[in-house]
Amino acid sequence: MTLVVEPLSFEEYLAFIANRPASFLQSPSWSAVKTEWIGERLGWRDEGGKLVGVGLVLLRRLPLVKGLISNLVEGPVIDWAAYTTEDVVDPLVSYLRVGGAVSLRLGPDQVLHRWHAATIKAQVGRRERLSDVPADVVDPIGARLSRNLELGGWRRPPEDGLYGAARHSVRVDLTGRSLDALMSGMNQQWRRGIRKAERSGVTVERGGYRNLSDFHRIYVETAARDGFRPFPLEYFQRAWTALSGEAPDRIRLYLGRHDDEVLAAMIVTRTGGLAAYAYGGSVSHRREVYPSNAVHWRIMCDLLSEGVDVYDMRGVGDSLNPDHPKFGVLRFKLGTGGDVVEHVSDRELVMRPVPHRAAMTAWRLRLAAPVVRSLESVRHFKQRGSSTPPGGP
Repeated sequence: MTLVVEPLSFEEYLAFIANRPASFLQSPSWSAVKTEWIGERLGWRDEGGKLVGVGLVLLRRLPLVKGLISNLVEGPVIDWAAYTTEDVVDPLVSYLRVGGAVSLRLGPDQVLHRWHAATIKAQVGRRERLSDVPADVVDPIGARLSRNLELGGWRRPPEDGLYGAARHSVRVDLTGRSLDALMSGMNQQWRRGIRKAERSGVTVERGGYRNLSDFHRIYVETAARDGFRPFPLEYFQRAWTALSGEAPDRIRLYLGRHDDEVLAAMIVTRTGGLAAYAYGGSVSHRREVYPSNAVHWRIMCDLLSEGVDVYDMRGVGDSLNPDHPKFGVLRFKLGTGGDVVEHVSDRELVMRPVPHRAAMTAWRLRLAAPVVRSLESVRHFKQRGSSTPPGGP
């Protein structure tokens, strides 16, 4: 079947995803959040002109490089079972190539492998990585898509953290379950944590735009503890404005309090039957009252009452080594009883190798510049006899 890719209006795009499970990164307004990128809303139409898929492509032009790099994160939103891989990707590549793209990173939000929590728990410390453990389920649609992309010259990009999405996540199935069944599916530590939070007086409330500063304070503390680079407060203010403008409950904020102090805060998004834990964190003290467990439990209770099918707790690492610094995130999320899923995830097609390499080099140098300046500042002050640069330790 011949599909045509063309620009799409905001309204038609929004109507298409209204009742479909989709990543918030494929929301039509997400480009207003990623201000360093140029967003283009695209639609896939069949031979009769019917809209069958949508995708938000982000494009970026870097200094001294002719051409654009392009990125379609966790999309497009399309039924991969209904069309061949070529039906979907070929018209997209042609459209972007004409527009000056030198490469495309595509991240289909299609499950490839699935492991149940019990399977992973039994292999912790025995296997090195998730890929070493035979999957409980191999999705035939994901397997076909992955194979066809590989045959078409699409390669997994380097895990350099420049852009793209996580390859693995933990997903909790909510379909047809009761609260009792959801609770009994969790491990003992999670159940104990939820009960301890309740007995300790932890309360969970819905917040709004005005509470984003509380969220951001905790998020930044979590970033420092876990070693990732945080987004500024303005990023989340833009996200709240953009996503809440699309639909009243597209984005929500949950705050876990104890003795009037916010100890945990989480941002959740929802499109159709898919809800996702997008960003969040917790403080380093008072962990004995389990505020994170309390907040996640409230989120799942709300989603269950609303008829949501899946709670996606988002990215986890693939290490099964208990001593690995990122293993704790996987262990915590697995306690919900959810499945670990591997998505087809990021694949990259380089259309023009020379400008693409130049673009990647320019980008890495640009990211390294603040680090270099910081090191130079430290060196300068040490030479003057001071061990502390301006701003304190």
